[in-house]
Amino acid sequence: MDENLWLVVGLGNPGPDYAGNRHNVGHMVTAVLADRLSANFKTHKTNATVASGRSFPGGPGLVLATPNTYMNVSGGPVSALLRFYKLEPERLIVVHDELDLPFDTLKIKVGGGHGGHNGLRDIIAAVGTKEFVRIRLGLGRPPGRQAPADFVLHDFSKVERETLPNLLEDAADAIQLIAAEGVTAAQQKFHAP
Repeated sequence: MDENLWLVVGLGNPGPDYAGNRHNVGHMVTAVLADRLSANFKTHKTNATVASGRSFPGGPGLVLATPNTYMNVSGGPVSALLRFYKLEPERLIVVHDELDLPFDTLKIKVGGGHGGHNGLRDIIAAVGTKEFVRIRLGLGRPPGRQAPADFVLHDFSKVERETLPNLLEDAADAIQLIAAEGVTAAQQKFHAP
């Protein structure tokens, strides 16, 4: 087992119809990281697509994964990936959308509840603990009376797409910093006012 290996799971829904949805921001971050690592996603026996590489030569190893399941049933593939790579949940980083943060905001936390996020709820149930790292990417609340489920299953607006690349790059930076220096170092950098 690689002592310096992290599993990074980007949450979202599978298939091209969902690719640009707000709910798929986790998938988008793992794609950015895969580009940085010059890694290609391949189908894995854990019902996920996986790419892997190192942040820098001799640096921490990153296994990037996107479950092939719908968001709400992500737990099975995540649990299977942890077993396959012989990793404890403390080495799991889950990247997901967050309605309770303003758009273009990134927050890092360890543990806590699911906050109504069904993907997190399923992962907590399958893994058996809440103690893993979450990269929470703010979407903001839906406008007017739009239902949250409807809001997250729509693509980012034109205005949002202008700044979205910066958020994705920041999230990728945060993940690489967590793997190299720990959660506290990343929180100090990305939570600063």
